[in-house]
Amino acid sequence: MRKYLSLLVILFLASCSSNTVIVSSWRDPKITVAQEHFKKVLVVALVKDEASRRTTENRIAASNPIFKTSYQYMNGTNLHLTKEQQLKILQDENFDGVITMRLVSKEKETSYVPGTYTGMYYGGFDGMYTGMYGYGFGNWYGMYSPNFYDPGYYQETTSYMVETNIFSLKDNKLIWTGTTKSEYVTDLGQTVDAIMQAAVKEMRKDGSLPPK
Repeated sequence: MRKYLSLLVILFLASCSSNTVIVSSWRDPKITVAQEHFKKVLVVALVKDEASRRTTENRIAASNPIFKTSYQYMNGTNLHLTKEQQLKILQDENFDGVITMRLVSKEKETSYVPGTYTGMYYGGFDGMYTGMYGYGFGNWYGMYSPNFYDPGYYQETTSYMVETNIFSLKDNKLIWTGTTKSEYVTDLGQTVDAIMQAAVKEMRKDGSLPPK
């Protein structure tokens, strides 16, 4: 396998607990992710909650040895530094790429789930006059079971819009960005998997990564 595939070949260990789709994306027309030949990439989850930050970064970093979590390098001792000073730290540590992930918005949506209808069941003519005699009430009742209706209802779901960015430190520029929408989120780690999977699929589609 070519080296440039090492950036975003993600091995997903479990099925995703959320419904995640890509809603928008952009790539630098002059350069692709594949052309960068990344060897060491910093993973940054831009969230306030430290536990969520570590869960997100650890999930991505666990998929490939070139990914390194930001909390190992950008912590309380150097967050007060200027952007130029922080960039120099990353360059001194031989980072050549950065992946950032941030929550853009969180919205609640209400949708209507239609009711379901179960029709009459007659059992068929073959057993109407022969099969029902000699059997109990269950067989007789099964031939003339009433209609059942399960009424519809409204349900509230929360959708999460997440922006994923890929930067080249060599050129100090953004080379790819994509926004995903996730619904029915029950597990943060699996949702991160789904977001990265959607990003990889989109990058193969737009030419940032070669097709499988």
